[in-house]
Amino acid sequence: MSNLNAVTDDTFEAEVLKSDKPVLVDFWAEWCGPCRQVGPILDELNAEHGEKVTFVKLNVDENPVTPSTYRVTGIPTLNVYKDGEVVKQIVGARPKSALLKELADFI
Repeated sequence: MSNLNAVTDDTFEAEVLKSDKPVLVDFWAEWCGPCRQVGPILDELNAEHGEKVTFVKLNVDENPVTPSTYRVTGIPTLNVYKDGEVVKQIVGARPKSALLKELADFI
């Protein structure tokens, strides 16, 4: 499991949409095997690039409104938000090297 800060439906707007820097949101669930694989990778990316991008997680089972709003239908889904808009979406587990390439514009 990931050690990232958690956001909820209630805190999403303040912590993600109104953030001054890009925010990567990990949409995940406790029962999701691929989500558990991605968690430690995101922890590493947060440690290495957290000054440029805020990394957070949102449990889709406990917070159904936000995933529905952003049409998150499969997990893990990683959405990058900048200035309140989705600027990147990555669906499915990826190795660290692939995530670094996908996120190169932000980190």
